[in-house]
Amino acid sequence: MTKSIVIFTNTLRLRDNKLFSQLQYDKRILPIYVHDELFFSKPLGSASKVWLYYSLLDLKNRCPELSFYKGDFVDTVVSLAKKFDISKVVVSEHYFPKEIQALKQLSHELNAISCELKCVNTSLLWHPNDVLKDDGTPYKVFTPFYRKGCLGADLPDNPQSIFLSSFCSDPNSLSLEFLDLLPDHQWAQDMIQDWDISESGAKKTLDNFLNNGIQRYKEGRDFPALQSVSRLSAYIRFGNISINTIWHSAAKLPQSKHVDHFLSELGWREFSYSLLYHFPTMITNNLQKKFDKFPWKDNASLLRAWQKGLTGYPIVDAGMRELWQTGYMHNRVRMIVGSFLVKNLLIHWHHGEAWFWDCLVDADPASNVASWQWVAGCGADAAPYFRIFNPITQGKKFDPNGDYILRYLPELENLPKKYLFSPWEAPSEILKAANIELGKSYPLPIVDLRESRELALAAFQSLKETS
Repeated sequence: MTKSIVIFTNTLRLRDNKLFSQLQYDKRILPIYVHDELFFSKPLGSASKVWLYYSLLDLKNRCPELSFYKGDFVDTVVSLAKKFDISKVVVSEHYFPKEIQALKQLSHELNAISCELKCVNTSLLWHPNDVLKDDGTPYKVFTPFYRKGCLGADLPDNPQSIFLSSFCSDPNSLSLEFLDLLPDHQWAQDMIQDWDISESGAKKTLDNFLNNGIQRYKEGRDFPALQSVSRLSAYIRFGNISINTIWHSAAKLPQSKHVDHFLSELGWREFSYSLLYHFPTMITNNLQKKFDKFPWKDNASLLRAWQKGLTGYPIVDAGMRELWQTGYMHNRVRMIVGSFLVKNLLIHWHHGEAWFWDCLVDADPASNVASWQWVAGCGADAAPYFRIFNPITQGKKFDPNGDYILRYLPELENLPKKYLFSPWEAPSEILKAANIELGKSYPLPIVDLRESRELALAAFQSLKETS
C-alpha cells in the first residue's frame, strides 16, 4: 500500500533532490506531477511550457512510475491522499503569495484526513528568511545582501546522494501529452535544437562550463559571441539540476575572480527571490513608488518592432532574434535590449517582462521581474537613471568582430565591419554592393538615439522634481 506522495513542481530531477530526504524510510511512494497553471502566481509562458514538457519526458524516462494529473492542485492531491490512504505528502517550498496560500490550504485539508504535508526548500541556496540585515529587515542592495548576508550565513547544504527505488504508479493517471504543453507551431521544434533538455543534459552543461568556460567568466561573460557563460539558467529554473550541486561544484575549483563572480551571479538569483518574497507586490508593481508617475509611452508599433528584432540597431535586433529562435538571450544583450525598450523607446518594463516571460526557456518569476525593474531603474539596487546603454558603442565594444550580430542578422553579412553597428551611416554605393536596401531588407532606425536619450533623461528628471 502506498504511504507517501512526492510532488514534483519545479524540482524535475532525481539526483540531489532534498524531497527524497523526507522519504528515505518510506516503503511505498507515489511520485506525481499536477499540471495546474492557476497554482502559480503567473501562468507559464510558451517557451517555458516546451522546456517543462521535455523535462517531464526525461523525468518519466528516469522514473517510469511518475504519474501525471491535470486540474486543481489542492483538490487533486487531497483526492489522491484519500484514494491511496496516504500518511505524508512532500513538495517543494514555494515563495510567492499564490503558491504559499495554496500550500497552506493543502496542509489544512490534508491535516483533516490525518495526512502530513512537508514543504522542503529544494530550489534556493538560502531561505529568504535566513538572509536578513542585523535589524531583521530584508536587504534592498545586492552587494551587502550577498557579501555579508549570504556569505556570512551557513554554507549551502552539500549535495545529497539519496536515491529512492520504492516508487509505485497510479494506473489511472494521464499521459504526458494530455497535459497539452507543446504548441502547434514549428517554432517549438526549431527552438529545442539548441538544447539537451534533461537531467543528464544539465550535468553535461555544468561540466562543460566548469572545464572550459569559467576560466574566463568575469570578462568573457560580456561578449555574446564567446562560450563564456554557463547556459545553466533554464536547468536551474526547472530544477533539472540542483543549485546546491552547482554551487559546491564551482566552489571546489581553485579560487579566482572568475569563480567568485560566477558564485555572485547565483547570489543575484537568491537576491531576486528574497526581494519578491519580502515585497510580493513587486511582481507587478514598481518597488520604488515614485515610478508610478513615470511618463511611459504606449506605442504598439515600436513595441512590435522591438519584439521582432526590427529596430534598425543590429545588436538589439540580434538579441531579439536570438530570443525568438533559441528561447534564450545572452546576459549582456539582455541588458542592452532592456535599456533600449524602457529608456530609448520609453515603453513600460511590463511589456518587456511579459515578452521575456513568454519567449525565454529560463523565464524565472523572480529573476525576470527583478532584472527588468533593475534595468528600468524602479527596483532594488537599480541601475542609475542616467545609465542608458548606447547600442552602437555596446555592439562595438562587446561584439567587435560582429560574430554575434551576423549569426542572427545574415542579411548584413556583406556590410563592411565599419558600418555593421550603424548601417544607416553607410554610403549608398556600399549598401548597394552589400545588397542592402534600408527600410526593406533591413530596417531604418525606429528612434534617434540622441533625441531618445534626452527624452529619457528629462522623464527621469521629472520624477526627482516631483518626489
